[in-house]
Amino acid sequence: MAAEKKTSNHQKAFGWAARDISGILSPFNFTRRATEESDVRIKILYCGICHSDLHLSKSDIDFPITYPLVPGHEIVGEVIETGANVKKFKAGDRAGVGCLVRSCGDCEQCHESLESYCHKMVLTYNSTDHDGSPTYGGYSDTIIVHERYVFRIPERLPLHSAAPLLCAGITVYSPMRYFGLDRPGLHVGVVGLGGLGHVAVKFAKAMGMTATVISTSPHKQKEAIELLRADRFLVSTNDQQLKEAIGSLDGIIDTVSAYHPIAPLLGLLKQHGKLVVLGASAEPLRVPSIPLLLGRKIVSGSAAGGMKETEEMIDFAAEHNINAEVEVIPMNYVNTAMERLAKGDVKYRFVIDVGNSLKADYMNG
Repeated sequence: MAAEKKTSNHQKAFGWAARDISGILSPFNFTRRATEESDVRIKILYCGICHSDLHLSKSDIDFPITYPLVPGHEIVGEVIETGANVKKFKAGDRAGVGCLVRSCGDCEQCHESLESYCHKMVLTYNSTDHDGSPTYGGYSDTIIVHERYVFRIPERLPLHSAAPLLCAGITVYSPMRYFGLDRPGLHVGVVGLGGLGHVAVKFAKAMGMTATVISTSPHKQKEAIELLRADRFLVSTNDQQLKEAIGSLDGIIDTVSAYHPIAPLLGLLKQHGKLVVLGASAEPLRVPSIPLLLGRKIVSGSAAGGMKETEEMIDFAAEHNINAEVEVIPMNYVNTAMERLAKGDVKYRFVIDVGNSLKADYMNG
């Protein structure tokens, strides 16, 4: 997209940033680019903590990092300014921003509303915007984004629990739709019952499917069945349970963001089954070839969906009353939250109460 005429000066902003590979976040003053004719400026009220925030803050995966880094791409808040050409939003609207804030707008992926696969996409943080300025994420007070990449949040969805839908939600919803794992009567497995996994179970049930949770943690069975309404729970280290479930799943949504064995999961798939990997692992996953050949099984990956699909997901969530299960925290708890996230100690998504806690930090900063 060509640069647009600026309608205001650069905006002062404040947030929390990681300065180095320690990943420790601390108060950070910076500037946002000017609000342009097609831009929306949002006062951030809540921001979810994604596992990728932890990875990128510590630079522990194979991805280039630029510090200072302000994480956060599960952003919801209130529109406080719009450019002259904005049609979709007005001041006071509830709005959200997900994993990207720009794409080229001209390639095949963009024309098909698959902006998240555009080679020139601009990530919400740790990227470079069209004017050459760095992008900073939602652990901050405001953000300025082209209206194409901003989503309206329905009144029916509470903002604090809607925030994780903009990454965790669309990251599981998109492959379910794309790979046809969205039809009543199918049996879908969900590996990992964390931020992505618990939302995947909710979507699967709303789509009329049978859902099996696959986890290393037996203590999660009660919540999986009673809270999330999963139909079955398998402990991935229990060989007998896995043996009894061989060939029972049409597809598997694998949300685990650490190395884990893939071969046992392939055994759970029916012939022609699909295993979709969503978690970013620092260590390469090992995929055996024989089960793929003999069962015509597919192992694939998937990123967050594009703009059109994200809007569809938000509407689906509102219609079926799907919200993330969250633990709301103040900004000054973020480093402790990161430590807990690394240990899997969260049910099931941390969400920062930016609107009520960052202002106090700014006064102290």
